[in-house]
Amino acid sequence: MKIKKLNIIITLGFVAIIGILIAQLMWTIQAYNLEDKKFNQKVNIALLEVAEKLSGGKSSFTENPVQNIANDYYVVNINNEFHPVVLEYYLKTEFTRFQINTDYVYALYNCHSDKMIYGKYMSTHQENPSNKVINFPKHKNLIYYFSIRFPDKTTYLISSLRFWYLLTFALIIILLVYVYSIYTIIQQKKFSELQRDFINNMTHEFKTPLSSILLASEALSKQDLVKENTKLQTYTSIIIDQSYKLNSHIEKILNLAKNDDYGLSLKSQKIILLPFIQEIADDILQKDQELSIQIEIDNSTSVMADEFHFTNIIYNILDNSIKYCETQPSILISSHKDSKGVYLKFKDNGMGIPVKNIPHIFEKFYRVSTKRSEEVNGFGLGLFYVKKVVQQHNWKISVENNPDTGITTTLFFPF
Repeated sequence: MKIKKLNIIITLGFVAIIGILIAQLMWTIQAYNLEDKKFNQKVNIALLEVAEKLSGGKSSFTENPVQNIANDYYVVNINNEFHPVVLEYYLKTEFTRFQINTDYVYALYNCHSDKMIYGKYMSTHQENPSNKVINFPKHKNLIYYFSIRFPDKTTYLISSLRFWYLLTFALIIILLVYVYSIYTIIQQKKFSELQRDFINNMTHEFKTPLSSILLASEALSKQDLVKENTKLQTYTSIIIDQSYKLNSHIEKILNLAKNDDYGLSLKSQKIILLPFIQEIADDILQKDQELSIQIEIDNSTSVMADEFHFTNIIYNILDNSIKYCETQPSILISSHKDSKGVYLKFKDNGMGIPVKNIPHIFEKFYRVSTKRSEEVNGFGLGLFYVKKVVQQHNWKISVENNPDTGITTTLFFPF
């Protein structure tokens, strides 16, 4: 993915999530206002019912006796005298009926003393209400009235919007996860570019001495002394062949680095397993005469694979079997078929792998922590590469410990 496209996606993502958060905030504010309006309506109706009952059950009011003086302060006009105990009873009854479940304080106006008296704190959390001093300003134009104040109205309304706050919190978490994901993607992008640049520079540096080796080897093969000596001819031809093969690998690695964003470029062809694996085994045996590789593969068994990457798979599997063996390495390569496909097995006599580590051995940079692993150089990329190639071919790979010693690596090629 190009940097420009990535920046556009990041910007659009940020705009979308910020837009959702703003919309969510507006909806929450609107929901709070609706709850506030609903609460005021219920209080007004409940207090109107109380006023009518205190007036003898007959509505004799020319206008609404309930006045909302402030956000949490209500004044109710009554045309006659009433007892505080009766008022308290009616308030409890009506507030319960209209499900007004929050603390409130009421007070009565005494026209003889011209003061607000009998302020009482009614709590929904206590059996016996507790006294609490709360200011009740007098109303200038009324004679018989009482006042109601809801000190915890804001808290009550906020608690009724728990769902909206949870949703807003969830959106904020999503935004944080998105930001972290984008940060991780950018870091991975930078790491991938550095890795690709390193591979490009490294392989280009390899090509210069390799070209010199090829030129020198070809010049050496034309010398009369070499032509007359069979062994020298063999050694020279091996140098030239392997140099050309290494040069081909470098070219393909360069191509792989350039096309890393699009996966591996595979050119599948029919490969007969026996001669193909035999050639690889012979190359490895030339380096280690004490190594034992036994091949039990039918001559007619073939698979469709990319020759270059399939060769690297075989080399990686065999190389691991040799490196992680504390005795003389012995490897059995066998194959068999069933109705589903072809199975290619690599059985060795190495040190094995702890069962808990087997699911992780194909992860990038992962190495099993053992004494032998510390002695063997490596970066944990070999099996990661093997897994990647296997997945690109739509094959399967599995590893299991042998009953006696070592492991068996199985490649499955479905028909």
